[in-house]
Amino acid sequence: MTLSLYDVSVSNYLQTLDAVSGFLDKAAAHCRENGIDPEEMVESRIFTDMRPLRFQIQLVAFHSLGAIDAIRKGVLEFPAQRPSHDYAGLQALIVETRAALRKLTPEEVNALSGAVVTSKTGESERIFTAEGFVLSFSLPNFYFHATTAYDILRMKGVPLGKRDFMGALRLKS
Repeated sequence: MTLSLYDVSVSNYLQTLDAVSGFLDKAAAHCRENGIDPEEMVESRIFTDMRPLRFQIQLVAFHSLGAIDAIRKGVLEFPAQRPSHDYAGLQALIVETRAALRKLTPEEVNALSGAVVTSKTGESERIFTAEGFVLSFSLPNFYFHATTAYDILRMKGVPLGKRDFMGALRLKS
């Protein structure tokens, strides 16, 4: 079995983004049913030195669609400033990210195979191939932030389980 750049990137992003959208919706329903303002969730964090839910969801979008943009441009550009999304804005960000990724074709993404991606952080510069970037940088960051968002909601009492995080499995047809 041969895996393509599309398979290891977009297919994985979409599976988890669909799950993130689902658990954000489940959290919103939990808030409605329990008289909780969903905005309380936005700045919630697992520990004081960690970033809040807002940041986690923004980085889920950044390390998916933003990763494909970085491969196209040849450089990973971290945003200087992130919008201050409310809960509905975070849900919309995930919907928009999913929609943009769904428009990408396997041919379009696979044509980027072998592309060079440079990531600059301060004085440090890392140079990747597209595949190395996705597998060693983008996906680990993407899953870290998706997991942290899940954990924040779970910590806040949202009844989520492992299946909520996994999303729809890609079974043999």
